[in-house]
Amino acid sequence: MTQATSELDAHPETSQAQPPEPVAGLDAPYSMLESRSHQMFPTLTPAEIDRIRRFGAIHTWKAGEFLFRIGDAGRGMHVILSGRARVDQRDGLGHSSAITEEGPGQFLAEVGQLTGKPALVDAVALQDCTVLVIPPASLRALLVAEADLGERIMRALILRRVGLIERGGGPILVGKGTQPLLLALQAFLRRNGHPYRVIDIDAEPDCSCLLDISHAPQSDFPMVICPDGSVLRAPDEGQLASCLGLVPEFARDHVYDVIVVGAGPAGLATAVYAASEGLSVAVIDCRSPGGQAGASARIENYLGFPTGISGQALAGRAYVQALKFGAHLAIPLEARALHCGNDPIEIELSDGRKVPTRTVVIASGAQYRRADIESLDKYEGRGVYYWASPVEAKLCKDEHAMLVGGGNSAGQAAVFLASHAAEVHILVRGAGLEATMSRYLIDRLRSLPNVRLHTHAQITAMEGEGWLSTVRYKERELGDQCVAVPMRHVFLFIGAAPNTDWLRSCNVETDNKGFILTGYDAHHSCTERADYTLETSVPGVFAIGDVRSGSTKRVAAAVGEGAAVVAQIHSYLANLEAARA
Repeated sequence: MTQATSELDAHPETSQAQPPEPVAGLDAPYSMLESRSHQMFPTLTPAEIDRIRRFGAIHTWKAGEFLFRIGDAGRGMHVILSGRARVDQRDGLGHSSAITEEGPGQFLAEVGQLTGKPALVDAVALQDCTVLVIPPASLRALLVAEADLGERIMRALILRRVGLIERGGGPILVGKGTQPLLLALQAFLRRNGHPYRVIDIDAEPDCSCLLDISHAPQSDFPMVICPDGSVLRAPDEGQLASCLGLVPEFARDHVYDVIVVGAGPAGLATAVYAASEGLSVAVIDCRSPGGQAGASARIENYLGFPTGISGQALAGRAYVQALKFGAHLAIPLEARALHCGNDPIEIELSDGRKVPTRTVVIASGAQYRRADIESLDKYEGRGVYYWASPVEAKLCKDEHAMLVGGGNSAGQAAVFLASHAAEVHILVRGAGLEATMSRYLIDRLRSLPNVRLHTHAQITAMEGEGWLSTVRYKERELGDQCVAVPMRHVFLFIGAAPNTDWLRSCNVETDNKGFILTGYDAHHSCTERADYTLETSVPGVFAIGDVRSGSTKRVAAAVGEGAAVVAQIHSYLANLEAARA
């Protein structure tokens, strides 16, 4: 990494960025799936089948009948006792391809069947079949009760979902070029681990399957062709989730022991520990598992991962782990308000539903601040981004990119982008990175020849017709002169603001920056509720992770608080029951 002390090197105006290709999903070690087919499609022995019979019921299908079809409500895991069945992947255009054939001792399921999500594939009986059907709740019980066998089954479920993502099945996203909404829908599906395929009708104008829609008005794009053949025109994430059957439901009249708002590392840790200890748990998040950490290309200082792990892969593992123990992951759903004057407490969702709970854990995290740059909103999604996933990295392949920020997330993003972009320019307001970034990331950046650091620098203006094309910035070494450079890709990582606006209805106390006060700062007493160090000013409402005032902004710290808050919830619930007795 070179320290830049003069104007950015001039470079030609970059060409129109090409749209990203479908991404594969999870990182290693879930790559090279062909070499892991024995783990994806294991065969259970008669003795192992005998061990799991108590978890299911016997059903039969005649040759030619469908055991299930894409979009059907998931019935769990199908263990074939006799006969054979074929698994096919099919898209909304009617294209179908065989994935595998399964026989006696093999089973049909992928990770979505832990919660009965809609089927992503068709399964047809090739012969008369006798099948042990294990419903989702019993499947989760099996994974816990039969640890060694459960490990094999869980590995197969995860690898099968990864395989479906790599094959690019599911909904077809049809768009033109680099439309912001098209990129947003890709990011939504990718971060939720859902298979999809992208067709760029500018690059594939002669695609015969799209002749009926390729001349539709620009306002209709991007379109989404759902697996059932229905077409969504310029949908938002909620409409896409509805089309795919991903909008969560809640059982009527059920009161949860704890509802966690936010599915970042802190929230997922709470879900895993609380659910594994027998508490009734729901987790609500408006976007996807992982939170801000989920956008990290590679985390290298998290305990137990010496070679590093991507934020999405870490979040994906925690998500499946929470499902295994029976937590209800309600994603995507947005919490609109907290009603804490009621007994029980209620979480009001953006669609108007109210979900009752005895306790609440606020793990809604923080989001990157918007820079004070004129016309910034004009270019958000059109050259300005707040994360650096493979989708955005492909956009700036062999082009120049600018990144603003000096924290660890900024460093991880810069390292990742440097493997795609021709050059990455980092702008920071301070004199360097030492005060805000981990040493290993600083050393990594300094070793990269195509990364340049600009200190005492900030963007002053952005320009471009439709898409960002020019950035103006100031740098102390250059005096007061404003430098204009061609730039089509800017990534902003400039500090975080807490997600706490939805708490106004409950009067949860916050500090002067909006972060939630807990423990002594919330109770204003060293003795009263001294054991509830993570409780807010409202009894039964706790706060953990980045949203909490005074928290350490690290994944490990967030996970630790997620574990610690469960002990305090147990104590609170016990005292609540004692008071009611």
